[in-house]
Amino acid sequence: MDKFWLKSYPEGIPAQIDPARYGSLVELLDESFQKYADRNACVCMDKALTYREVDHLSTEVGAWLQSLGLQKGARIALMMPNVLQYPIAIAAVLRAGYVIVNVNPLYKPRELEHQLTDSGAEAIIILENFASTLEKVIASTQVKHVIVATMGDLMGGLKGGIVNFVVRHVKKMVPAYSLPQAVPFKEVLRQAAGMTLQRPSLGHQDLAFLQYTGGTTGTAKGAMLTHRNIIANVLQNEAWISPVLNTLPKDKQLIFVCALPLYHIFALTTCGMLGTHLGVMNLLIPNPRDIPGFIKELMKYKVHFLPAVNTLYNGLLNNPDFAKVDFSELKLCNGGGMAVQKVVNDKWREVTGCAICEGYGLSETSPTATANPPTTNEFTGTIGLPVSSTELKIIDSNDNEVPHGSAGEIAIRGPQVMAGYWNNPAETAQSMTADGFFKTGDIGIMDERGFTKIVDRKKDMILVSGFNVYPSEIEGVVAAHPGVLECACIGVPDEHTGEAVKLYVVRRDPALTEAELMAYCREQFTGYKKPKSIEFRTELPKSNVGKILRRELRDEKKPA
Repeated sequence: MDKFWLKSYPEGIPAQIDPARYGSLVELLDESFQKYADRNACVCMDKALTYREVDHLSTEVGAWLQSLGLQKGARIALMMPNVLQYPIAIAAVLRAGYVIVNVNPLYKPRELEHQLTDSGAEAIIILENFASTLEKVIASTQVKHVIVATMGDLMGGLKGGIVNFVVRHVKKMVPAYSLPQAVPFKEVLRQAAGMTLQRPSLGHQDLAFLQYTGGTTGTAKGAMLTHRNIIANVLQNEAWISPVLNTLPKDKQLIFVCALPLYHIFALTTCGMLGTHLGVMNLLIPNPRDIPGFIKELMKYKVHFLPAVNTLYNGLLNNPDFAKVDFSELKLCNGGGMAVQKVVNDKWREVTGCAICEGYGLSETSPTATANPPTTNEFTGTIGLPVSSTELKIIDSNDNEVPHGSAGEIAIRGPQVMAGYWNNPAETAQSMTADGFFKTGDIGIMDERGFTKIVDRKKDMILVSGFNVYPSEIEGVVAAHPGVLECACIGVPDEHTGEAVKLYVVRRDPALTEAELMAYCREQFTGYKKPKSIEFRTELPKSNVGKILRRELRDEKKPA
């Protein structure tokens, strides 16, 4: 197909990347562990681990997992926030030849049981804070081996003991649990001393991750991401930010802020895998919702790269201490997961001197599919251009390409697109076009330069008297009102128009009234787009990465 968007690429970004550069993710990890052995790989609560230490510890944990008799390709679940054990566990599972099943530690028992059962996970590495959830469902799963980690495991004797005491007894963050088969993480390291890791034969088509999607279409599905998928996306991300990387001294170690959870594909690839490939130090933030604590960590370092979602950027900006952070070395801020709002981008640039470079992707695309040029300092309101080795087209309901400037479903083809949904050939077939494009479920418009604007999720579109209303447009305008902190809108049944727009608002200004906001909306929107009702809330439902969940608001409206 005609890749006309290549003409819009900044100088220095290649049209193609070569995934064959590495035979597997293990080759990529091994290279970095050797090349950057003396650098710090990650830091959490002031405790740093070098690449040499991550190499050593992951080899031991991998050898211990192999000693359990698990076959190549066995699924191992990881259920932790961003703690030091996470990068070790990722490297250990991959090096041992197994498949990682990333699990949101905030899952309820029903959600955890589905994911463990569906994936067929045989082992799990879990932080003790969440072990009580596992206890409730483990009997219904195939999990036979449990490793329980603690916040203080790798902090050193005295500090580790203090951290665990505070977490367990002061903050009371560890509910009582009983898992008789569980082995403590430190005991695994003790038993593994002297064990030898057997190097499995791994290739591009071997599975590396089962990455469960958020379940916006009902039950969560496991996107099968191969070694080739993740290698490709690491190299695509590296190629895309190369104009920024090339302005820095070659021997300079960068600091990436890993505040988005590593169990989410955005942080997994852009911080975890890309970070390791580039030899950066990842600043691990276990709880980004604790904004004051997050800002205290940012104050300790001069960070270079900060990927986040719109709500996290907004949360940081609304804390008065954020302006005291030293951003003199901040080079790149990457926004994804949901639309970045202009009002947030403009304020972020004003405070940090760095614009938010919005990109787009999904679990099924490892995730990066498009991005704005990293050199731009302007807010484009788009998700940017297809990244290297990626094709994008806008299609109608019959999978036919629509003309530029017309709205349709975004479809993506490239080496980062998943191998399919785990044990779900019907869903896999439904999600792909005959010529191998993944149908994203997002509605977009591509312009003649190749920049795409997402109008909304296919399922979120509101139909008012036959007119399409896209919630993202409404939310972007309402969020610009000075009295609004956050907002979301959904369609609700209406006897006259079929559906009507309902707006949910968290106030920044407690004095903001419904009448005042309605008057603002009347000025901004044509009749059918104007909200019919406004409901003020103290908070909005959000996903694990802070994405506002319109689906939950819609579900509230359904009769029980």
